[in-house]
Amino acid sequence: MNSRFFAFAAVFAAVLLASPLQAQTLRDTLFAEADAQLEQAREADAAALAPRSFERGMKAYEAAEEALERGRNVETVRDRLADARDRFAEATETAQTSRLTLEAALKTRENAQAADAMTLSKPIWEDAVEKLDDAIRQLERGDLRDGRRYALESESLFRDAELGAIKTRYLSETRRLLSEAERARVGRFAPQTLARARSLLAEAEKALNENRYDTDRPRSLAQQANYEAEHAIYLAEVARKVRDDDLSVEQLVLGWEAALARIAAAADVVPGTSKVGTELSEQLTEIVTELRAENQALEQDLATSELRAAEMDEEIRLLDEKLGGATEERAALMQRIQRQTRIKEQFETVNQMFDRQQAIVFREGDAVTFRLVGLSFASGSSTIEPSAYPLLEQVESAIDVFPRSSVLVEGHTDSYGSDATNAELSQQRADSVRQYMLNAMRIPSSRVSATGYGESRPIANNETADGRARNRRIDIVIRPQLD
Repeated sequence: MNSRFFAFAAVFAAVLLASPLQAQTLRDTLFAEADAQLEQAREADAAALAPRSFERGMKAYEAAEEALERGRNVETVRDRLADARDRFAEATETAQTSRLTLEAALKTRENAQAADAMTLSKPIWEDAVEKLDDAIRQLERGDLRDGRRYALESESLFRDAELGAIKTRYLSETRRLLSEAERARVGRFAPQTLARARSLLAEAEKALNENRYDTDRPRSLAQQANYEAEHAIYLAEVARKVRDDDLSVEQLVLGWEAALARIAAAADVVPGTSKVGTELSEQLTEIVTELRAENQALEQDLATSELRAAEMDEEIRLLDEKLGGATEERAALMQRIQRQTRIKEQFETVNQMFDRQQAIVFREGDAVTFRLVGLSFASGSSTIEPSAYPLLEQVESAIDVFPRSSVLVEGHTDSYGSDATNAELSQQRADSVRQYMLNAMRIPSSRVSATGYGESRPIANNETADGRARNRRIDIVIRPQLD
């Protein structure tokens, strides 16, 4: 036995002295199984989920490497590698078991980390990490009961840390402004505006508590609260000036009216009454609304005209280059031009059928869209109220202007609520309008389809109440029969 051992040792020493390549080959042979076991442990994240076993395995592995480098006998290297393999196997098994127990806690840790909770909610994050470490230690000791208990505690803390971080990100500026307002005693001079800011903050916090992952609405509410808080601070400053006789009520009103008058002058509107504030603001609002609609229509007409002109110029050029059947093809082109003219006339007809409070009518290529601003639904509902029936009767008359056309009902929402909820609600509302068309308008089902786009196609800013109201809409898209 001794003679065989010394012979192998002699060969081993000779290999080490022979060349670096031969030494590496021997190393790879001896460490192959341990390396494979180490890789499995790393894939199982054993360093985190079974740290004690993994650390012992690494110490044995490193001792084997050291023995090999110093030229110790092969049996010593093999013994330490065997110990390393056993430890790695133990760590892998423990880590796999722990992962099942800690799955929810690890997921909540990942979510909290994504919310930057380690920075924005540091104390709770540190408590959560400590509880998770406790759970891992207990599970590695085989104490499943305490391991589960600590895992649940860490999961709860990670959730709190995540929510706290999200609230800090979206609500900290609002809280700062409200604290500033408190220090300035704004509530004495602008109590209503300050109360509005507080209410919006509470609403934003409630929305985050209910669904921390749908941040569109809380962010918008926080921005509104910021505006109200800043507005309250401004109003309080003005009120103090009035109280201290640094500013008279007359000066205040005249300054406000002057600003409105400058806007009126830009719109070429002359106030027709001494009640500048109310009547002039209403008149300017109506003008802006009309200008916005006209601008949209002009942009669409221009784009359509440019596209059609380019297409027809090219076709005419190609026809002029041809011989023989050019006359027939030119006639076909003229028919297309006539069809486009007819569609334009039909558009002008239906455009006169609605006022701005009922629907906005516009073209996109050959398609004509009725944006039903006068059709609304109760919150979360897809039921058409009887008050909408007169408008839908006008829609029926407008559709009749385009015989044999296809009709697409599009449902749209604002950004409040989850993507999935908004998509479902918009589809339900579009389906309700389609069903009304089938039942009340007697339009063949083959001509009418419905699609819900949720919040994916906004036409206005979701940060304001007016913008969100415009985004919550039903569009009726008419595609005329061109044959």
